[in-house]
Amino acid sequence: MQQIPVYVFTGFMDSGKTKFIQETLEDPRFNDGERTLLLVFEEGEEEYDFTTYPHKSVYMQVLDQETVTTKELAALTRKYKTDRIVMELNGMQQVGDLYMRFPEEWVVAQEVMFADATTFMAYNANMRNLVMDKLVGAQMVVFNRLTPGADTMPFHKIARAANRKIDILYDYTDGTTAYDDVIDPLPFDINAPVIEIKDEDYALWYRDVSEEPQKYDGKTVKFKAQVAMLRRDKDNMFAPGRFVMTCCVEDIEFCGVPCRYANPRELESRSWVMVTAKVNAEKHRLYKGELGPVLTAIEVVKGAQPAEPDVCTF
Repeated sequence: MQQIPVYVFTGFMDSGKTKFIQETLEDPRFNDGERTLLLVFEEGEEEYDFTTYPHKSVYMQVLDQETVTTKELAALTRKYKTDRIVMELNGMQQVGDLYMRFPEEWVVAQEVMFADATTFMAYNANMRNLVMDKLVGAQMVVFNRLTPGADTMPFHKIARAANRKIDILYDYTDGTTAYDDVIDPLPFDINAPVIEIKDEDYALWYRDVSEEPQKYDGKTVKFKAQVAMLRRDKDNMFAPGRFVMTCCVEDIEFCGVPCRYANPRELESRSWVMVTAKVNAEKHRLYKGELGPVLTAIEVVKGAQPAEPDVCTF
């Protein structure tokens, strides 16, 4: 099955998505004649001008992001004999919900978020779940309409809290741009003989070890966690972890790491333990064929003092 690359542009109304897509499709380096299906899920004041494209093999469809089906998307692919897809998403809808309805051959090649710096903080304060939804999966975020000399650190902190790997570009009102080059150090020493994870740093460590398990391969970690049992591995494994809130109470989930342990039946579910374990990057059913962190317990101490608060955040 031939894969079809999908270029996804997210952000809220009037954040600059349409303008950027328009300019991209006007660029002969991108628009070199490939049959491009432009799917628009949010119509703003700015409209697409097809007369400026160097090649006319761009076909636009306006769809409802909330109701569109996999069958409808697949039918459009066949109708236009699509080589690639460009999508402008609705900022008030969850990105992941739409991804779940992608046809099997659709593969996200790039996801970029656009954010109007003059309204971004208000959106983050009032609709943080929608902001985080877009930042978490994006390879890049563009903060535009920034005044030259403006403090960019608040934008940096929010973006990197959601996604440590995201590239950040600042687009200023005087026409200049600048990439964010701030390096965020981890709050724990990854080269220590035993990497000690504080309660408040568990969410950050969990994301880092999940994204780059090979970075921790062979290292030893120590952290406080709650006990969760793995049904299929109950004879020799459990999953120490913590409840993590990404952006709001609706998004709280248990984030645990599978851990080999000789006596998991002696542990009480939801009890607190102090775990010292060796990390290995390997495959496990939880990771669906990909490498992920798997622990081998060196010591599991029962009766650890419960963490305050029980729920940690990024």
